[in-house]
Amino acid sequence: MTLDPQQIVALAPDASSAAAGRKLATPAPWKTLGRDARAVWGECKGSALYQVRVDLRDLSSKCSCPSRKFPCKHALGLLFLAEGEPQRVVEASPPEWVRDWIDKRDQAEQKREARASAPQKAPDPVAQKRRLSVTEAREARVDKGVEALDRFLQDLVRTGLAGLESQPGTFEAQAARLVDAQATGLASRVRRLEHAAGGDPSWPDAVLDRLGRIALLARAWSRLDRLEGPIVDDIRQAIGFSLEKDEVAARGERVRDVWAVVAQHTDDDERLRSQRSWLRGMSTRRTALILQFAPGAAPFPQAIVPSTAFDAELIFWPSATPTRALVDVRHGTDRSFAQAPGFAPIAEALRGYAEQLANNPWHERTLFTLGGVVPVKHEGRWFVRDASGAALPIPSRTPWLLLAISAGAPVDLVGEWSGARLLPLAAIERGVHHPLHIAEEE
Repeated sequence: MTLDPQQIVALAPDASSAAAGRKLATPAPWKTLGRDARAVWGECKGSALYQVRVDLRDLSSKCSCPSRKFPCKHALGLLFLAEGEPQRVVEASPPEWVRDWIDKRDQAEQKREARASAPQKAPDPVAQKRRLSVTEAREARVDKGVEALDRFLQDLVRTGLAGLESQPGTFEAQAARLVDAQATGLASRVRRLEHAAGGDPSWPDAVLDRLGRIALLARAWSRLDRLEGPIVDDIRQAIGFSLEKDEVAARGERVRDVWAVVAQHTDDDERLRSQRSWLRGMSTRRTALILQFAPGAAPFPQAIVPSTAFDAELIFWPSATPTRALVDVRHGTDRSFAQAPGFAPIAEALRGYAEQLANNPWHERTLFTLGGVVPVKHEGRWFVRDASGAALPIPSRTPWLLLAISAGAPVDLVGEWSGARLLPLAAIERGVHHPLHIAEEE
């Protein structure tokens, strides 16, 4: 697999790690550099001699250094060196410490494949009964929480929204009650209203739109026994009920394709980091969202690198608009791709979004892959506009990055559409993939 520097930067846990890795991309600190079709390796001189290896199949790495960041600067430096000065990393037979690591990874992969292909065990009736009892008890608590929220919404409609600016904490208090009722997904939606109320002159419209979806969700929950089909899964997930991976594997749709990683966004938190990777099927043209979580600076479970593609079978969560997926089995080695399918004008992207909302009103993020857009400013706000003149609002800090990349010429853009604003995640200019690390705005 051939990497470019931007793909290596995208692997880094933060900008400082990427910068430190670049400093190590010289032959001086390295010895026993080598590579084969499967891996690249070397020993890096620091406070000790660190053994560094990277699996070229999925860019997972291991280093003997004590760093808590993954990949560490040594693994990044090795990749930068292999990309920038490939003649320094010669073809060779891997040393024992590399072979042992690769063997362990292969054994773990074989076990995963065996579990995936093994016949499903009959469910334990005792455990099933216990889970059902726990679920029913939680549903009863959610019922009470939703009833209280419904009364609050009715009171709010009667009194109006004008007083919300002078009553901070109104939505936060309601969200806390919903957390107590174990309706965590609904609580998150209510809590976000706290940030939406006030500030922007158009905030009443935004709050009213969100209140409408929350009220619809509360009403749908109260009528859940009258509904059927995948929308039931969407309602339960929006309320806060999650599916275990074994249930997703048993009920979800399986799709094999070569999946292009068209964009990625990482939210950093001191305790828990989250990563959203957006994939596009090269043959099926399906869109998939892979969510990963990791504590602190620990690595994410799977290495998913922007602007690479991999052959895999995905399993989609049951939904009326199946988007979230998990990677079940990967085949072969990651590869580069020239252009993912599905880039379209803004009007076509909005039509697709409208279809998603019609099937699932609580769908929160939609991938937009827009062809040939430019940043423009209108009445103090920034937008991206396509050749037809259609435009979408973007965060205020975005245009300068786009202008620096494109010099004002049209570029292809990948972003997340919330229904109100586009969060750009990557720009493609003359076939070069540029990740855009832009923080979300409330």
